[in-house]
Amino acid sequence: MIRGWLAAFLLIATPAFAAQPLAQKPLPELKLLSEHAVDDMVGGNLSGLASCNGVLWTVSDRDDTLLYSLDTSATVWKARALKLEIPPIPDSGLSSTLRGMAQAASLIRGGDLDFEGVTCDAAGNRYLVSEGFATVLKVPVDGAPSWLPLPKQLVQQGQSAGMLQHFNAIFEGIAISPAGDQLWLAAEREKRGLLTAKLNKDGWTCGASCILRAESGNDILPPQLGGKSVAKDFSDVSLYKGKLYTLERAAYRICRRTLETGQLEACWSFAKEALLPNRLYDQKYGLTEALVVDDTGAWVGIDNNFGARADGEKRPIVWRFAAPEGGWGGKP
Repeated sequence: MIRGWLAAFLLIATPAFAAQPLAQKPLPELKLLSEHAVDDMVGGNLSGLASCNGVLWTVSDRDDTLLYSLDTSATVWKARALKLEIPPIPDSGLSSTLRGMAQAASLIRGGDLDFEGVTCDAAGNRYLVSEGFATVLKVPVDGAPSWLPLPKQLVQQGQSAGMLQHFNAIFEGIAISPAGDQLWLAAEREKRGLLTAKLNKDGWTCGASCILRAESGNDILPPQLGGKSVAKDFSDVSLYKGKLYTLERAAYRICRRTLETGQLEACWSFAKEALLPNRLYDQKYGLTEALVVDDTGAWVGIDNNFGARADGEKRPIVWRFAAPEGGWGGKP
């Protein structure tokens, strides 16, 4: 009787036990090709990257009126500032409390717009996402910047799903289609998620829904950072060959997701290189905030909050990682 019960138990339990090692399998590590300190960002705090027709652009969450192109001709990169004339900020539907907190924080740190990401379309127009006001500034190749007339349902639906609830945890990343007619935004944390809006003949709209995905839960920081449990986050998003790639700061990984739902398909870690002793920062959380995925690799940028890392480097840093073996579309 006992022997038969044990056999039945093992038969039922075996699939769960067999699946466990797969779930715990370490992610493949990306190979670091180069590291670049960035000079001449007025406010430091590199918080987004975009590759626009061969030129890298970046933003700082402390500089409300500057967009930077990057001179990448030497190992140390130089930021070249483009002055922006910021038009009046539209009402995105974000609460007056959250907008007020962003403005109050700017009195101490600067940057009430809090630009947290930049992307560009095929024509070279750049798009900057403001975390402080939950809206997007278009900087055209020619002409004056203007705010996209995004639907208020974008923020309303996000908040109804539990996202965009906390100060400094609003929109943290942005990607746009080559034609400039579909936008993806990453909600940072508690809950994190992916939202989208489309441009049609009637303007920007949510269509059936602006929400692709909303997720709660925690990630575990690597042992080098204390191994504690922190909220899952998205710190940037990049569009590449019909897939969304998310930068997941707390877990030190880049993940591939579907355009339609944001469903997870594959992930790659960069923790091994990022957490070498000389690269550690005396700060509580991960600091990677910028991502560009392309044919041969990925650019990952660090917002170091003016903090020095173990080797004394205080400038923003951009890393270049090689694409995984088999390319980004393969299975790790």
